[in-house]
Amino acid sequence: MAHILAIDDDEAMLALIKNTLKKDGHDVTCIPKITERLKEQLSSYDLILLDVMMPDVDGYTFCREIRDLTDCPILFLTARSLEEDVHFGFSVGADDYMKKPFSILELRARIGAHLRREQREKIRCFSVGSVRFYLTKKEVRVTEQKLSFTKSEYEISLLLAKNHGQIYSKEQIYENVFGYDKESDISAITEHIKNIRKKLAAAGISPIETIWGIGYRWNKT
Repeated sequence: MAHILAIDDDEAMLALIKNTLKKDGHDVTCIPKITERLKEQLSSYDLILLDVMMPDVDGYTFCREIRDLTDCPILFLTARSLEEDVHFGFSVGADDYMKKPFSILELRARIGAHLRREQREKIRCFSVGSVRFYLTKKEVRVTEQKLSFTKSEYEISLLLAKNHGQIYSKEQIYENVFGYDKESDISAITEHIKNIRKKLAAAGISPIETIWGIGYRWNKT
């Protein structure tokens, strides 16, 4: 039995989901709108069904906000069927995307597949190209090769990688990683980047690009 959270402003849809999944032995919590308090309860859910078109806060925004707070599967339920909508849904952290109207048999099958997959050992991770960050263990691997990063090197790399394609100045990196109240020197960012690049190059990749006069950008490898 799994604890499933269903969020949809269509009360009839919520009733259908709850009645169906309860027959499979699941405990289903149904909520008609997104609230800030939900973020405090995420650890109790094994899977989240999330409507896209919601009042106040849409499903895309909520998914992006909670993706680093929970590693449970998130399935979008939506009438939006354009290819770019589907692509965007995956880009903000969704694990699956079901277009309304959908069959109950398909919903049950997909939920069952995701829950079976989640029975394996959970290791929260984040990947960009061939680089994978293990968030719980604070490890970085390229393929299966573990890189020996210092804490600062790890945090700088994670910042750039999670925001790949975005340019960060030394000042922005310093602020995000060390904060204003830390005893450090912005010029140290240059040395950290140098060391990070050296270790990544030893693994055969060079994802960090210098944008002269501006800062640094992480490109997918």
